[in-house]
Amino acid sequence: MTLRRILIAATLLASSASAFAAPVSYAIDPTHTDVLVSWDYLGFARPTARLEATGKVVYDAAKPGASSVEVVLPVASFDGHVERLNQRVQREDYFDAAKFPEARFTSTAVRALEGNRLRIEGDLTLRGVTRPVVLEAVLNKAANHPGKNVPAIGVDATTTIKRSDFGLVQQLPNIGDALQIRIALFAVAESGT
Repeated sequence: MTLRRILIAATLLASSASAFAAPVSYAIDPTHTDVLVSWDYLGFARPTARLEATGKVVYDAAKPGASSVEVVLPVASFDGHVERLNQRVQREDYFDAAKFPEARFTSTAVRALEGNRLRIEGDLTLRGVTRPVVLEAVLNKAANHPGKNVPAIGVDATTTIKRSDFGLVQQLPNIGDALQIRIALFAVAESGT
């Protein structure tokens, strides 16, 4: 092999390696993403509600600390499996959906832990109140989507918040203050990345 071919091959290899290591920007796929919220009901049951999610994930496999997450939750998408409950939580004395139509989580720091675990710190804004929240996350997979041939990512994350921190104090203490949140997130690379 000539010196010129060796240099061309080395240049191509280096450029492909740096492209692979670059951060990838993903759009959350709302049809394959679930945000589940559960709470204590009078000590008898743990009902669950679902919310839709949109947003963006930037993941840097080489430097996870340079990654970021933004999740938008339309309050109108709240589905507690009971129509009367769904309507009630939209009212002014609950989520006040007319004034605050969405909740939003924006990361402030991402830290890689052992294995494929991540600690994602950020701010959750709900009903106009912003509080710090920590998501304990597991990176399920970051690879090419076999059907779409584009990068995709899957992450499961959990956290627990106190609803009273966001002014949601209805029926305390009978209805639990702690809201357990589980996010099963799937996202595909945005065009142009």
